[in-house]
Amino acid sequence: MKKSVFFLLFLSILLTLSSCKAKDWYLYTSFHEPATDGLRYLYSEDGQHWDSIPHVWLSPQVGRQRVMRDPSISQTPDGVYHLVWTSSWKGDLGFGYAQSKDLIQWSEERFIKVMDDTTTVNVWAPELFYDVETDSTMIVWASCVPYRFEKGIEDEFNNHRLYYTMTKDFIHFSPTRLLIDPGFSCIDAILIHRSKSDYVMVLKDNTRPNRNLKVAFSNHATGPWHDVSATFSESFAEGPSFVKLPKGYVIYYDRYQQKDFGAVLTTDFKHFEDISHQVRIPELHKHGTIIKVPKKTVSRIIKASRAR
Repeated sequence: MKKSVFFLLFLSILLTLSSCKAKDWYLYTSFHEPATDGLRYLYSEDGQHWDSIPHVWLSPQVGRQRVMRDPSISQTPDGVYHLVWTSSWKGDLGFGYAQSKDLIQWSEERFIKVMDDTTTVNVWAPELFYDVETDSTMIVWASCVPYRFEKGIEDEFNNHRLYYTMTKDFIHFSPTRLLIDPGFSCIDAILIHRSKSDYVMVLKDNTRPNRNLKVAFSNHATGPWHDVSATFSESFAEGPSFVKLPKGYVIYYDRYQQKDFGAVLTTDFKHFEDISHQVRIPELHKHGTIIKVPKKTVSRIIKASRAR
């Protein structure tokens, strides 16, 4: 009888400790226009209601224009956080890069060149994606190379396609390759790994009549990509990011004409529910990417912001 009582007491303690275990929170990279200040953070406990963390954590020092737009962050299995960003509106053949172990102190910035064709107009919105199936990091971005693709209704100097490179150490990179040519100008891609050999891409159709978001599917991160969907967003939407919650995937996007954020909920990437009214993002923030981090990491960043 005593053994049973002690066992139940021990089990109760274990369950209590488990329930008290600090869960991960969400960190959203951001910037403010005109993108000359640098990296900012938002944080959330539930993935839907966000607050600002005061302070700029990394000021742009590379690129022709030295801006920091579209900051994308990813953590590799060694615990290091990697950050890439758009370093110029036009003229750059690559993007900015830095790394950190704590999201507070960042390494010296580097410029990573990825386009060899000197006629390249730009390198926009580099996005990091750690692919568990290849144990490497994929970097996806949009570039316009005039006269390379059928321009359709787009101007030759605004006719973008999505490219990628792979790396395991952010020193050596695979040759740049075309990721997708959906037959229209496209930018701002994010990749989502749902399960083994099951990938989803969210991208912006950047043609003038549309400027909205669509999805595509593949068995591999590098493609081939197929079944590009109809749009699931209103026009003038860009910079998608996502968070996976128990109820499904929430896709955030920047409604840049309205100067706010939209959000949709999906479980299958075929049906989308507008939940913009259910989320909260402070004013002035622009799009980046969302990662999960320990609550104590967010607390340390907040504490560091107060000390600066």
